[in-house]
Amino acid sequence: MGFIKEFKEFAVKGNVIDLAVGVIVGAAFGKIVTSLVNDIIMPPIGKILGNVNFKDLYYPLDNVGSPWPSLAEVTTKGKSVIAYGQFINTLIDFLIVSLCIFMLVKGINFIRRAEEKKPEPEKTTKECPYCMSDIPAKATRCAHCTSELEAKGTELA
Repeated sequence: MGFIKEFKEFAVKGNVIDLAVGVIVGAAFGKIVTSLVNDIIMPPIGKILGNVNFKDLYYPLDNVGSPWPSLAEVTTKGKSVIAYGQFINTLIDFLIVSLCIFMLVKGINFIRRAEEKKPEPEKTTKECPYCMSDIPAKATRCAHCTSELEAKGTELA
């Protein structure tokens, strides 16, 4: 019974749920970036480089002399290849995701620094040393216990 209770407490804690949401959103973001790279960024680059489809770039390890038109055909034939075109796509995916995470962390750090720099508001009250009540900072007599708080020209801290 104790194990189930402990697991429930662990699973329902806010941090675990936040982490789960982060993983799900991260996976969706990864799919978006992959689509961005494969469908939007790489086709124009391939066009500029002479109508190259990066998905089909590979180096054959079997039968080096026989050309295969696409990576899909080579892999269905059971041939060994180094698919460096897909690696380039994955590398660009990684760089875009890393850049986005870097910018997110940089923004969060900027907000944190801005919060730390805010000056504390000036105190408008002080505590009466006799009755411990809050009174206006400029008061010379306590409104609650009527004690004199300071001599003329001096202030209590």
